[in-house]
Amino acid sequence: MEVGRVIVVTILAYCSIFLLSEAIRHVGNDLNVGFYDKTCPQAEQIVADVVSRGMAMNRGNAAGLIRLFFHDCFVNGCDASILLDSTPSGESVEKESGANSGTLRGLEIIDKIKAQLEQECPDIVSCADILSFASREAVARSGLSYYHVPAGRRDGLSSRADDTRGNIPGPSLHVDAIAEIFTRKGLTVEEMVVLTGAHSVGASHCKFFDYRLYNFSSTNRRDPDLNIVYANFISSLCPPQQSLLAQVRGNQPVDFDHISPNRLENTFYLKLLKGIALLESDQGLANDPRTREIVHRMAFNREAWSNKFTQAMIRLGRVDVLTGREGEIRKDCRAVN
Repeated sequence: MEVGRVIVVTILAYCSIFLLSEAIRHVGNDLNVGFYDKTCPQAEQIVADVVSRGMAMNRGNAAGLIRLFFHDCFVNGCDASILLDSTPSGESVEKESGANSGTLRGLEIIDKIKAQLEQECPDIVSCADILSFASREAVARSGLSYYHVPAGRRDGLSSRADDTRGNIPGPSLHVDAIAEIFTRKGLTVEEMVVLTGAHSVGASHCKFFDYRLYNFSSTNRRDPDLNIVYANFISSLCPPQQSLLAQVRGNQPVDFDHISPNRLENTFYLKLLKGIALLESDQGLANDPRTREIVHRMAFNREAWSNKFTQAMIRLGRVDVLTGREGEIRKDCRAVN
């Protein structure tokens, strides 16, 4: 009887260790600040310098880098799979998915960083860590505090366009569905609201929100949650798709915040409370009972939002990472070795 008890205890202990190791892998606890201090001490400075030059040429690159990082981490983890142009399988890659095709920015900056790092310390710094460092620089250069990024990620070996489905929140997705995606990644509903504040920088194309102006529902031509003055303003930027004016204007992106399009600010939340949001999914945060209170807190406390945003970016960077002997260190971020 005593032997049987010992066996059961041993099995339970093994299962606990296994489950704990799996949990650690999921949250990325194998990552460390200063990971490259000995193997490539100039790594983070090289990233900072290249991002700085890239933003000097085009301030919109900041939003592009933050979005690249988010779209990478939410599809099979932070493994730089979004950077791959092709894989040995020949399948369509993440770049070619409906969520990413024709809308990704900052790729050339990542290429330049990788080229310099391969000269400085070949085969050392992963593309996944480059993305994480670059997004940090973009955040810090857009008005928020500098934060330390734990590193040690390795690069994935595959990229599939199909994997973006159900992992990248769409512009018309309901809060419930977006929350389910975030919690599946190990992030909280509050972190979902906080990270959505990244939409205080960058822009979106008319095709992702113009239905709110002209074809919202069978009972409402225009989304009733849209501020009337704001709706008229964006209507002038996004005329009906079949109109002559739309054909002349082309598919130009519209700034999320036309007053300060390149600065991360909690005014994003104040505008949500006034019905001033391009995307229906963003506006939903101010209307849903679970998230409205969080929106209020973020709207009236810039310091709290700023601190929570940088911490949430660190947490985002731990999602399903590859470490140790998993994956590889790519020589070229656009192709597996």
